[in-house]
Amino acid sequence: MVEEGALAPVSKPGGHQDVAVCVDFGSTFTKAALVDLTEGRIVAQAAHPTTIETDVLDAYDACLAQLVAADPRAASADVLACSSAGGGLRIAVVGNEELVTAEAGRRVALSSGGRVVEVIAAAGRAPDSALYRTLNHTTRPDVVLLTGGTDGGNTQVVVDAAKGIVAGGWTGPVVYAGNVDARAEVTAALGSTPYVVADNVVPRIGVLSPESARLAIREMFLSHVIGGKHLSKRADFTAMVTGATPDIVLTGVEVLAQIAGDVVVVDVGGATTDVHSVVQLDPEEATLSREVVATTPVTRTVEGDLGMRWSATSTVAAAELGDLVAAAEVRHADPGFLPRTDAEYAEDEAIARAAVGLALRRHAGRSQVVVGPDGRVVERTGKDLREVDLLVGSGGVLRHGRDGVEQRVFEDSIGEVAGGWQLPVRPRFVVDRDYVLAAAGLLVERYPDAAERLVRRLADSSG
Repeated sequence: MVEEGALAPVSKPGGHQDVAVCVDFGSTFTKAALVDLTEGRIVAQAAHPTTIETDVLDAYDACLAQLVAADPRAASADVLACSSAGGGLRIAVVGNEELVTAEAGRRVALSSGGRVVEVIAAAGRAPDSALYRTLNHTTRPDVVLLTGGTDGGNTQVVVDAAKGIVAGGWTGPVVYAGNVDARAEVTAALGSTPYVVADNVVPRIGVLSPESARLAIREMFLSHVIGGKHLSKRADFTAMVTGATPDIVLTGVEVLAQIAGDVVVVDVGGATTDVHSVVQLDPEEATLSREVVATTPVTRTVEGDLGMRWSATSTVAAAELGDLVAAAEVRHADPGFLPRTDAEYAEDEAIARAAVGLALRRHAGRSQVVVGPDGRVVERTGKDLREVDLLVGSGGVLRHGRDGVEQRVFEDSIGEVAGGWQLPVRPRFVVDRDYVLAAAGLLVERYPDAAERLVRRLADSSG
């Protein structure tokens, strides 16, 4: 458990209890939905370019005016929000060694809705190592996640790492999720640095336990990052935000999995392609038998080189699509580019197909037969998605594309795919056109029945 309690969403006094406003402060657009809590249905939607240059609540005000025009109840509804504005949540991971605790920390950071900007392996580094200075002077994360050692194991490396973080000049928030026996020394070393203590992410060999650290990172996001980015001068912004957008979306995916079984969500964005999966594991998947860090049922991966606009050129390069270089350069130079002709729509679909294919393969890994000392054995990497029941597509290219765009974009990533890739074989498919998953993630703590009805509508729409 987290030593300090996570912050709870704040209600609007006198708000309507039959509706709620769910807001996503995105890096490009701010989106809002009015949800009928009784029916579990989105009754009105609005969007406005995110107003980073002035005050992010200017965009919210514009969205709220649209919602009120559609349904006057929006004026006094409860408001819950998530945010990736201002660069979202940037996390640096410091762990004992790269193959185990640093990698475990990286996975936890991703599942917490953060973008991992640096991973430092502390083993063999003195507290005065110059590498720790990169946190304050180069990568500049919002939060440092410090991990290291199994419970009861050696404490020296993680204690020296805590000293190194401070010696390097870092004064921002730290989440400690390492060896419980080192807590006293670690917190003493951190001194006046703001910190939260969570359970060890690797309490023993073969176990990855992310939930406590995920909650602690959310707490730091709410208490330090949201206000620290100075996105708004108004106090109601910090009151309405309950988490980072990717974290909230993953929570929505977990709600969906309770209804629909194993689920994968692929969100194709302008800068990144995110894959969220909730898959029941067999006992073998939860051990370190094939990987040094255990696979977990709830997983998120972020591919920073795969996207539709800012990352279009790196997507095309990674997929070796030479005929799309010019189209990708146009989109990279103008992130606001919108297709107008059939040829431009086809180019968008081709870039999206490449991003989806690569992102899903990196997330899922593959199953291969190898020959070793014990003969022929099956060796697996990544997350086995072959038995996934429901595949959800998200992102502007899918929401605003031509008829049948989802089938064309996902055609290379479903079914029996050559190469041993553990991709969904026979999933039902749906596009989250109404941003249902973000809304469900925002609602589930306070209005669980409404969240369940929302995702059930999404699951049922797959036919």
